[in-house]
Amino acid sequence: MPSRLRCAAPTGIIAGAKPNKNIAMVIAKNEMESITSARCAVPHDFLGMHKCKGGIVVRAYLNDAKTCHLIDLRDEDNVRYPMKRLDKSGFFEVFLPGKRKIFPYRFRVKRYDGQVAQFYDPYSFAPTLSNDDIYRIGIGDERKIYRKLGSQRRKINGIEGTSFAVWAPTARRVSVVGNFNAWDGRYHPMRPLGESGIWEIFIPGIGAGTKYKYEILASNNDTPFLKIDPYAISFESPPYNSSIVCDISGYKWSDGDWIKSRENTDWSKRPISVYEVHLGSWKRVPEDGFRPLTYEEIGQDLSQYCKEMNFTHVEFMPLSEYPYEGSWGYQVTGFYAPTHRYGTPEQFMKMVDTLHQNGIGVILDWVPAHFPRDSFALAGFDGSCLYEHQDPRLGANPDWGTLCFNYGRSEVSNFLMGSALSWIDRFHIDGLRMDAVASMLYLNFSRSDWIPNKYGGSENLEAIEFLKHTNSVLHEEFKGIVTIAEESTTFDGVTRPVKDGGLGFDFKWNLGWMHDTLDYMKEDPINRKYHHNKMTFPSMFQYSEKFMLVYSHDEVVHGKSPMVGKMGGAYWGDKIANLRALYAYMWMWPGKKTLFMGGEFGQGHEWRYDESLEWSLLKYLEHEGIQSVVRDVAGIYKTDPSISAWDFNPDGFRWINADDGNNSVFSFLRFCESGKAAYAVVSNFTPVVRENYTIGLPWGGKWKEVLNTGASCYGGSGLGNKGGVLAEKWPAFALEYSAKLMLPPMSTVILKGEYDFAES
Repeated sequence: MPSRLRCAAPTGIIAGAKPNKNIAMVIAKNEMESITSARCAVPHDFLGMHKCKGGIVVRAYLNDAKTCHLIDLRDEDNVRYPMKRLDKSGFFEVFLPGKRKIFPYRFRVKRYDGQVAQFYDPYSFAPTLSNDDIYRIGIGDERKIYRKLGSQRRKINGIEGTSFAVWAPTARRVSVVGNFNAWDGRYHPMRPLGESGIWEIFIPGIGAGTKYKYEILASNNDTPFLKIDPYAISFESPPYNSSIVCDISGYKWSDGDWIKSRENTDWSKRPISVYEVHLGSWKRVPEDGFRPLTYEEIGQDLSQYCKEMNFTHVEFMPLSEYPYEGSWGYQVTGFYAPTHRYGTPEQFMKMVDTLHQNGIGVILDWVPAHFPRDSFALAGFDGSCLYEHQDPRLGANPDWGTLCFNYGRSEVSNFLMGSALSWIDRFHIDGLRMDAVASMLYLNFSRSDWIPNKYGGSENLEAIEFLKHTNSVLHEEFKGIVTIAEESTTFDGVTRPVKDGGLGFDFKWNLGWMHDTLDYMKEDPINRKYHHNKMTFPSMFQYSEKFMLVYSHDEVVHGKSPMVGKMGGAYWGDKIANLRALYAYMWMWPGKKTLFMGGEFGQGHEWRYDESLEWSLLKYLEHEGIQSVVRDVAGIYKTDPSISAWDFNPDGFRWINADDGNNSVFSFLRFCESGKAAYAVVSNFTPVVRENYTIGLPWGGKWKEVLNTGASCYGGSGLGNKGGVLAEKWPAFALEYSAKLMLPPMSTVILKGEYDFAES
């Protein structure tokens, strides 16, 4: 490396004087060749302005420049100093003798096509990252890392441009390439910042919309390769996938009331009904080639639909940038960027803003468990296993053919934590559903060949610590947001606070409840009495975690059939009646709720990511009836928050009769937090009408029938209880009062009773 002129990196914009034509070339030939051959790891040591023996020297390496002049900006007349061309590829130098101070300057070039341009020298600017920034990134605790690394629009000394910073610790050289330098890695090599592994440069004049990548020369290979920016917030479409400089600071949010209310909300005690959506297939536009809706279009349409259906939140399947449509977004390449498919980052913000203004929370699927092997993205980023483990027993996911993050590396954990923080800070997301948490927690997840942890166990201690730290930081930085774990095992303490030894999630998907209920419902009704325990068993563990009941996209793909197709029964009408009854049962069971789009109206075929939902089915009463049941039972849950206040309190639930397997009837009570009301829920999962069916109740008087999925307005038989029943003082099922009900076939009946103090 350098040289007889090994100068310190410049600390500011510098100046010049009249050149001495008798002075020989100042830079050594081998040093110049390290620049022109793109092998120099310290370009700021040579390019730009430097003090040297006898004066100062200014050098520039410029693509497509025929001539170059140095312009002294101190002088009102902008004195020019011609620079000598030392290499045909565009290396220029000028030596200014005498005692001189650093002064501001620009370059003026005449290009081969005759055009003339003036611009500031990227190599005249100090680093845009402070020592504290570098330190905090190094220890993995920079909470605003998304404002430090990546491309950042900046104004330095009144000069506008873009700074670029990327972590590539084993690289020999890193350059920014783009449509501003003909994608040539010789022309904007970056400086390394000490031993941090971070490379940085500020390029004046680079504005929003500029496409770029990083050209990297690895330590073990002489062939440079291109990588996208891991911290970019905008990308172009495949196959080029270039990162795009983007400035979203000008967006004006209008959701202040929502954010303020969120900060003061304990969601564990509030109703949460989540509508899970794949944005590209919720609705399409037939008159425009069946294209998917844009961010702005879906913001308007979806907010109105969720309000009508009484959903409190929408959960988007991953909208982080991804290259392959068939991955549904779960193989992420841009962890900080809304996908380009539906609009710009600003339009994504507008969608979130619109949903918030309509009272709808926004949850985003977030994928910290793995990433794809695409050569343009994170895999082998600097020529080494940087984000992933080198050992495939730790670094490869056999199920999805992807790579696993190395959570024990502080910069990697900071990258992921920064992604989570960025979605909430920049884009006002209200919560993250973390995908595939079980695959993170266990070293032997889907592996026959694995490496035990230091204690000989199968727990991934580094991933566990990452989840704890990330959940703690998210809740510390943003009050009222929620994190949800898709975790399919019995790992203890997923929703327990970190201070109490848990992972710190707010909620956990109740996949056990999902499998048990669907296993029961798929049986022919005549056989359900032999599987009665499938429905009752979840009550044994429902308070071990803060559970969210879920029927997600995973249940309606890959040959599993749509929700209505899962229902047992000989006829389509029976299946539809079953589904109505199940949804009412679900919404009244303790826990928060999530339902995948299309399930709410009985989508007729499996979900297809590249087609619209079958909205045309709503012209049929049977499908409209399913939708109406979901709307009405979600409305009960939403408008009476005293139910959800006790979603996780055992005092809020009591079986009336869990043992009526012969009739395949389940009955339970949901007590309201006030203690002044309760709901009795009775589900008959056979096609047999049950007349004079006895249930126990906690108090007497009129119990109003607030929902009956067998009502004719839902497409049912029309049988019911004429608006309610009278509970009399006659003990039943260890309760002091009882009533007799009419249970329509394949139905759920919901009664509400008010506590009568006079009666007591």
